[in-house]
Amino acid sequence: MTNFKNRGGLALLMNVFLLATLLSGCTPTRPKVSPSAMHTIIDMAGQKVTLPLKINRVATVGPVPVLNGFIFAFGEQKKIVNGLPLFAKSKRWKYQTVFAPGIATEPSVQGANNDPNLEELLKVNPDVVFTMDQRSAETIRKSGIPAVYLSWTQPEDVKKVMKIVGQVFNKEAVAEDYIKYFDQTLNQVKGVVSQIPQAQRPKVLYCDVKTLTEPQLIAEWWIPAAGGISVTNNGRKAESISFSMEQVLKWNPDILIVTDPTEVKEVYHDPRFSRIKAIINKKVFAAPMGSSIWANRTIEQPLTVLWAAKTFYPQRFKNVNLDQTVKNFYAHFFKYRLSDQQVNEILSGNPQ
Repeated sequence: MTNFKNRGGLALLMNVFLLATLLSGCTPTRPKVSPSAMHTIIDMAGQKVTLPLKINRVATVGPVPVLNGFIFAFGEQKKIVNGLPLFAKSKRWKYQTVFAPGIATEPSVQGANNDPNLEELLKVNPDVVFTMDQRSAETIRKSGIPAVYLSWTQPEDVKKVMKIVGQVFNKEAVAEDYIKYFDQTLNQVKGVVSQIPQAQRPKVLYCDVKTLTEPQLIAEWWIPAAGGISVTNNGRKAESISFSMEQVLKWNPDILIVTDPTEVKEVYHDPRFSRIKAIINKKVFAAPMGSSIWANRTIEQPLTVLWAAKTFYPQRFKNVNLDQTVKNFYAHFFKYRLSDQQVNEILSGNPQ
């Protein structure tokens, strides 16, 4: 009886070993890298992450289009090994796959709630994963894959993110170049709008018309940076804010910026909005849409401020050739040359 139990236990052990061997054959093994070919960076949670000096494969988990934008800004889009989440597979997000055609056929590596899909991550075998969720970073690291946590809560956190991504790709000079561009563009706008008295500045509402929400806190930064007065800027800390139609009428904004170009036509034909100055004076605009919506968190943030300033004060910024500026930005950072039609699509917020 004892021998039978021992033989049974041995057989079970052999089966487990065989199953583990088979499973390991289905997942790419991570090649051993010499310590001299590794380096350590510190992410935005203060965690040390050891990575290969040369990154060949990178994955993004969470707000994928935003994270991809950082990679595009280093001209490293060919190294992305995951596809887009379901929400970003529509025509609206066309420029994700324009800038990085390869991701169109890659698998998504996260679930509907943005949690990492470890099975898919192990299959694509990245050298590093970028995420904006600390819990996800910890989960991914436990699977044996290096994960770098990035945080964007304050407006200029984009600079810190760029510095860390620059360290990951060993392209610190590109990060510094972007930061210089960011500061120069903001200072260019500030030099003009700082001369405009508060009483002469337009009241601006950035709004998702369908839900009557202002979707991202960062609008409370770029609207005043461009010389406008954000009507939703009440000192709030919440990422988004909802409001009633009655409140919109009380605000009576001079300029209305909507999240989607289809909302421009809708709002002009919606009787609820008919008494608002922005409607009466035909001052409704759709936010541009490149790698992400410019009015939300995106690597295109300097362009957002310049576009908004020219929209608010067309005469004061009449010498700014926005089309050429947009072309130059994407050619310089994304290593992609836009056509005139593509520039028009991006600025209209309406990819075709």
